Amino acid sequence: MRELDLKGNINTLKGKLKQKYGDLTEDDLTFVEGKEDEFIGNLQKKLNKSREEIAGELRKMMEK
Repeated sequence: MRELDLKGNINTLKGKLKQKYGDLTEDDLTFVEGKEDEFIGNLQKKLNKSREEIAGELRKMMEK
């Protein structure tokens, strides 16, 4: 699986994630540079989806 460059896209991604998943909070979307795995892991737990599903959604959101 190729790496995700979340750092440059994080504000846009946060907005799109909030639109798609209204129950996500700011705490759920807290991103610390260098801790992409932790960010994806938090989304995984909150949305009850696999790591691959989350990564795929994030990639699609970044492409739009």
